[in-house]
Amino acid sequence: MAFKKLMQAIGVGGPEVETVLHDPNVVPGGMLTGEVTVQGGTHDSRIEGVSLALKTRVEMESGDHEYRTDMEYAKLPITGPFILDDRARRTFPFRFRVPWEAPLTHFYGQPLYGTTVGLSTELAVAQAIDATDLDPVAVHPLPAQQRILEAFTSLGFRFRSADCEKGWIRGVHQELPFYQEIEFLPAARYAHGITQLEVTFVARPHSMDVVLEVDKRGGMFSEGHDSFSIFTVDYGTVAGTNWEHQLDGYLQDASRRRGFF
Repeated sequence: MAFKKLMQAIGVGGPEVETVLHDPNVVPGGMLTGEVTVQGGTHDSRIEGVSLALKTRVEMESGDHEYRTDMEYAKLPITGPFILDDRARRTFPFRFRVPWEAPLTHFYGQPLYGTTVGLSTELAVAQAIDATDLDPVAVHPLPAQQRILEAFTSLGFRFRSADCEKGWIRGVHQELPFYQEIEFLPAARYAHGITQLEVTFVARPHSMDVVLEVDKRGGMFSEGHDSFSIFTVDYGTVAGTNWEHQLDGYLQDASRRRGFF
């Protein structure tokens, strides 16, 4: 009897959990749907609860050091406590709203190297090791985000990498405690003044803030530095703007002087 209790305590023969997404592709503000199935083990179990969470890897600073850690940025409880009989099977459907500020993982259907998002399922089991499941999620751009990224690509900028950084952007209202930077290398016509461009989207239901950070190349008698600015894009008017022309003007101006816009 004591051995059986010990086996239960370390999770041997305990319940298992599996999540199936109807479609792993989603956009910020969109809905993930699917089912969580809990399968009973060799003995009855008291389940404290089942929950889902969206996670991504975020860069953090500690003193002079930087490190990356998984951060949970949205959570959805699926069910409260219940008793799961041995070998029993319970299935719970779910609808999980993705935050508007969720980091993007894909552009033109291709992965944005450096950013991943996972849907974590946690099955909390009383007096035993919790069971978990992790499913990859592909977060694609909103139409307005797609249009801005397309404009930079049309101007000759080349995608380099994307990552998420813990912190807050001054002058921008954020719901999440981190932001994504999508990094581009400059086209030849900007290379004399710009070494790198970083684009950040902070989306909301009807509009988004676009944050541009330009790493400026130093000259013979000056050091390089960063230029930073923010503009707001209304989703209803984005299609009527020539973004290639507008962004080209911004970037040419940024490459010539210290200020921005």
